[in-house]
Amino acid sequence: MKVLTAAQMRAVDRRTVELGIPDIVLMENAAHRVVEFLAGRFAPLSAERIVILCGKGNNGGDGMAVARQLHARFRPAALHVVLLAAPDDLKGDAAANYRMLQACGCPVLPEIPPEARNATLVLDALLGTGIAGPAAGPMLQGIREINHGFPLAKVVAVDLPSGMPSDSGDPVGECARADCTVTFTAPKVAHALPPNCDRVGELTVAPIGSPPELFEQDAAVFLSLIEPGAFRHLLAPRPRSGYKGTFGHVLVVAGSSGKTGAAAMTGLAALRAGAGLVTVASSAVIPAAPELMTESLDAGLDALAEGKTVVAIGPGLGRHPETDALVSRAVQQLKQPLVLDADALGVLANPWPLAPGSRPPTRPLILTPHPGEMSRLTGQSIAEIQQDRVAAARSFAIGHAVTLVLKGQRTVIAFPDGRVSINPTGTPAMGTGGSGDILTGLIAGLLAQFPGEPDAAVAAAVYLHGLAGEIGARALGEKCLIATDILEYLPDAMEECAGGAGWPEGNLRPIVNRPAHGRRRAVWRARRGSSMRAIPSRRLARHSARVLPWPFAPGTSAQYAMYHGPSFSTIAVNSLRITLFYRGIE
Repeated sequence: MKVLTAAQMRAVDRRTVELGIPDIVLMENAAHRVVEFLAGRFAPLSAERIVILCGKGNNGGDGMAVARQLHARFRPAALHVVLLAAPDDLKGDAAANYRMLQACGCPVLPEIPPEARNATLVLDALLGTGIAGPAAGPMLQGIREINHGFPLAKVVAVDLPSGMPSDSGDPVGECARADCTVTFTAPKVAHALPPNCDRVGELTVAPIGSPPELFEQDAAVFLSLIEPGAFRHLLAPRPRSGYKGTFGHVLVVAGSSGKTGAAAMTGLAALRAGAGLVTVASSAVIPAAPELMTESLDAGLDALAEGKTVVAIGPGLGRHPETDALVSRAVQQLKQPLVLDADALGVLANPWPLAPGSRPPTRPLILTPHPGEMSRLTGQSIAEIQQDRVAAARSFAIGHAVTLVLKGQRTVIAFPDGRVSINPTGTPAMGTGGSGDILTGLIAGLLAQFPGEPDAAVAAAVYLHGLAGEIGARALGEKCLIATDILEYLPDAMEECAGGAGWPEGNLRPIVNRPAHGRRRAVWRARRGSSMRAIPSRRLARHSARVLPWPFAPGTSAQYAMYHGPSFSTIAVNSLRITLFYRGIE
């Protein structure tokens, strides 16, 4: 999903108008999308006490169009529309919507009345993408009212929380809090980058009529936000004829005395990502994991790499002349895709071992530094890198013809052609030793299966890594999550992102759950024309009820007893649906 600057968004709007869709129609469509969101999230709207704060620009025009639709269609318990500007200051479509709102009989107030303080829902339509510099005057006062004046209310921002600069992750002054934000056509830079993205709340991107081709196909728009649709096809069911040789063989060169766990975690992550085979080569004895094959580094790089699909180097490897030489040789000579992390990155930093054009152009070279490692690679300070992570990653990726995964909040993936993807998943719970080793293994494992789609494989690995961490943190808490828990919750992340990719119509996806005390249970799966059956599963699932359509003929009815424990009791089945009852709550 492309991410637009304010100027790029204005250009898209202008070109949309040139195609024949007037500005006033775009504003009306935007209002419809906001109302649809409100009706779906806060139903019934007739019971809500709503305050809409409007500014004098197009954002205020959106707010007044929303107010008109709410007044005409839903008749909320209370609706206070407050215009924090003189009506004479309104221009164009905003002025037109002000007149229409008055014509339909909805009053517009110049200030917030006392009875509005008990609002249950506040719509922020003060300032949009046109703000330059910090908010001031009545708009600043309105922002402070949103933040402190409505203690009972949820806040929904129209396009952008007021006061937030559209083109930066950094705040420039006070901005409104938002529980939800409804933006139009495409996300803006502030929606994607921290710390501003943390003030947006739940983000909804709504189409209002601009053809996606106006920006999705524009090479000048280089910034994107990763979404599952970009890699969902990688998660489709495997061909029935597949076997271990079909899904690639990963070589992991990692581990040293005292750091053997890094090698084991990287190898296990590659397996869990779906690689058919994984060999771990190390100078130390790797902890036992029956699924991993092991080799000694004494076998030599050429012999180790023979027949391998992908090579991952670095986690826990240590810095010694012998291993440094091995890394340099791998970068210079191996033809397989390389994933370089941790100690391998230190070798690249002093100096860069490749001359331009000295490696096969089709061989992906993927680097996964954290900010400290990025500092050593570039010679910039950590503060300079963190100040503009996108620019730092993009410049390095273009200059060195690599794919660079700059880890941290909203991990940045920069590609050699200048494209940059921002990952929206992840949690502070993943700030624990070994999380980076897991990511390296996931990238290698997915790349081994899909060597022809390296960009999608890297994006999928980064997104799934963060999502699995989020799911694990919800189950275990932010302080208790450890790196290997990410692998336990990876199947749930994959299931959530798969979204039915490749599944025949009418099939039920697996229903899985995990009791609080950690015991495993069966998974219930149903297919059209078959009966319910229990099959073993290692997968762990989110602690939530799931309602799925019943695929069999009407009138079929049954009840299946399940594990009777503290977490949940039964699955009840009727002719319309299957309902999982979790702790007595549907």
